[in-house]
Amino acid sequence: MITTDQELDLRNKKMTVINGSHFSSLEGFYEEISNVLMKDADWKVGTLDGFDDILYGVETDITWKNSQKSKEDLGFEATKEFYENKISQGKPFNVKLIQQKLDELIDGSGQTLFEILVEIIESHQNITLILD
Repeated sequence: MITTDQELDLRNKKMTVINGSHFSSLEGFYEEISNVLMKDADWKVGTLDGFDDILYGVETDITWKNSQKSKEDLGFEATKEFYENKISQGKPFNVKLIQQKLDELIDGSGQTLFEILVEIIESHQNITLILD
């Protein structure tokens, strides 16, 4: 049974919507997340670590609309290209680690960018993710 205080907490919890139809790349995702979570900030998310960092202290339900489109857009091909670009850039990236992640992706045991983003969100206990 939910008490009155718990009911208030549920009603007052912030709702955030990420719309997969607004982007088709990781850069587009960063733009979308910056727009919905950091409206008043003078900087934008631009890395996976930066995305993880902004979620600390956030208490919200996140509904990812058109998540199936994002799963495809941020799937195998986009992830492969993401890793290949980092490898070609070299420093400051850990090329050996990134090559390992690319090899895992190719052999089917690695995560796609979509899966990495979902994992980052789900690692934050104050955030509930709803894939729509």
